[in-house]
Amino acid sequence: MPCDTQRRKNQTLEQRKSEVRATVDNLAQQIARRKVQLKVGPQGAIAFVGDWQRNGVSDACAYRRLLVQGNALVRAEIAKAERIAGRSVNLQVVGSGIHSHDGGDTWHSKG
Repeated sequence: MPCDTQRRKNQTLEQRKSEVRATVDNLAQQIARRKVQLKVGPQGAIAFVGDWQRNGVSDACAYRRLLVQGNALVRAEIAKAERIAGRSVNLQVVGSGIHSHDGGDTWHSKG
């Protein structure tokens, strides 16, 4: 389910879209400042490690939005995480819902 459709009670779609954009913009700043690190899992999923205001935005959704933004510093940090992990982020795995709740120490399926 796309990030912008997971609205709180009485929140309009436009308000949610704006909230998601602001959340991901803030995440990009935190990554660029190296306050949030990226971790690639053994199957190619991604997790953001550090303290950031998620506002109901999943790592997978944030990753997809970050790719669209095209921020060079963020892309460099993604490449660094891939080098450290020895594998690339797998968009099919990201799309399938594999995720981590503990900063990439363990990984879970969508269910």
